[in-house]
Amino acid sequence: MGEETLEAQQKQVIEEVLSAYPAKAAKNRAKHIGVDSPEGVKGSCDTTKSNKQSVPGVMSERGCAYAGSKGVVWGPIKDMIHISHGPIGCGQYSRGGRRNYYIGTTGVDTFVTMNFSTDFNEKDIVFGGDKKLKKALEEIDELFPLNNGISVQSECPIGLIGDDIQSVAKIHKKETGHQTVAVSCEGFRGVSQSLGHHIANDMIRDHVMPDNSYKKDFESTPYDVSIIGDYNIGGDAWATRILLEEIGLRVIAQWSGDASYKEMAIAPKSKLNLLHCYRSMNYISRHMEQEFGIPWMEYNFFGPSNTTESLRKIAAFFDEKVQKKTEEVIAKYTKMTDEVIAKYKPLLEGKKVMLYVGGLRPRHVIGAYEDLGMEVIGTGYEFAHGDDYKRTKEDLKRSTLIYDDVNEYELGQFVKKMRPDLVAAGVKEKYVFQKMGLPFRQMHSWDYSGPYHGYDAFAVFAKDMDLAMNSPVWNHTKAPWEKEEIGA
Repeated sequence: MGEETLEAQQKQVIEEVLSAYPAKAAKNRAKHIGVDSPEGVKGSCDTTKSNKQSVPGVMSERGCAYAGSKGVVWGPIKDMIHISHGPIGCGQYSRGGRRNYYIGTTGVDTFVTMNFSTDFNEKDIVFGGDKKLKKALEEIDELFPLNNGISVQSECPIGLIGDDIQSVAKIHKKETGHQTVAVSCEGFRGVSQSLGHHIANDMIRDHVMPDNSYKKDFESTPYDVSIIGDYNIGGDAWATRILLEEIGLRVIAQWSGDASYKEMAIAPKSKLNLLHCYRSMNYISRHMEQEFGIPWMEYNFFGPSNTTESLRKIAAFFDEKVQKKTEEVIAKYTKMTDEVIAKYKPLLEGKKVMLYVGGLRPRHVIGAYEDLGMEVIGTGYEFAHGDDYKRTKEDLKRSTLIYDDVNEYELGQFVKKMRPDLVAAGVKEKYVFQKMGLPFRQMHSWDYSGPYHGYDAFAVFAKDMDLAMNSPVWNHTKAPWEKEEIGA
């Protein structure tokens, strides 16, 4: 099918889906949905509206500012304790859901999978929770003396009733000499969890970066780098670290999966910051560039093609020794990844995928699917900004449906009309599409698998996609369009 015909069909699908809305809602949502292709200077990725309030009444899949701070940026820092100040629901929902692997003894010197909450009730809403928070901070230091700091993550009611968490944290730090950071990341702030990322980055900038206690004894080398925006889901940051060290670099910090407070404090000593999740951590990368003169670059370790390209780009920043070693590492792994492709490409070639996730994955994983001969026919973000979509255009190889902040109705209709062989989205969408009889991969936390970053991990990724689509279970159920075709 020609690109023009394909693009026309995709635009027709959009018109059909939007026709179910009242005129005002349809006009609003039309700005967030379009079709783009590699050809042309301008396209949907350049014009798609993003980072705007969701339409009231439609079921957005977005997360909130609290999720962006607690669940993404601060939560994976392993040797700090992150207490959710507010009712227990948000704290429990955010606890350990993203599989941010870490090394340490839980409850002694690492705390990522533990749940700390002030457990607000009606009385606290009426009379305030400042005293309750102060008491909780004191109990934390008494029960867990090896923690290297506390962050207070505020939930929606805290901003509504006006609890002064900044003062409580400041007093606790003054009394104990212990790092205590109050993060005003109430869920209702901003448009989505993206503002939570920004707020969290700003707190690291203001409270952790100025801490010089670890910097004085640090010995620099010309090859020091920091991994920024890798949350070690299923061990991703470890896989990345192995590759970077193989080419001759020294990783002095990884944020924030398996990160320690010390690593965050010494990060300004890096010679280069390597940014994986642009959306969540570009803020702190830009700050370190402006404040400390540390350059940063994006990299993409999904699939062998992206990994090879990124390694060469990283190596070009350093000397010939690193560049030579990089080519040796690429050659070492190419044989293995070629064997993986030879095994799985015949099983997956031509299969169509629709993506819908947060962070960087709607664009970063496109190349990994294409390495297996698969086609991404639709992609979109939960909480992207305009620059995310412009970057997405660089990864498109064919006419692609683009959707921003897509809701349950729209995504379901797009899937029914586009008929992909696989939907790869988040935890909220998983069971909806599996009940429809469609293969699904949960690309929020790798569906309890992983890692997916790097050469070795590509074998895991390929195996998981094969298992998802070619499992015998799909012989016992039918997708909606298959039921229609047989009159079931």
